[in-house]
Amino acid sequence: MTKKRKSRGRSKGGKGSSDTVQCSNCGREIPRDKAKKMTTRVSLVEPMLARELRAAGAYIAAPKTIRYYCVSCAVHYGMVKVRAKDERRMSY
Repeated sequence: MTKKRKSRGRSKGGKGSSDTVQCSNCGREIPRDKAKKMTTRVSLVEPMLARELRAAGAYIAAPKTIRYYCVSCAVHYGMVKVRAKDERRMSY
């Protein structure tokens, strides 16, 4: 069987099976090492108020949110691109 990608689409190496996560968009169960992980910071304060508070010397916490996406949702939303045939086996 030919290999389409060097990593076989996963990042687990040779460790056997890995746990699953749900896609944040469609709810599909996917292996954690195959899912595309997106980390964003969410501000709890409006930007104008945050600027004034920062000028006054206040610290504004922005908690991280972690979202996992399946490959089809990640391609649909442009988080990953479809690569050409000669570029597929390269890992970035």
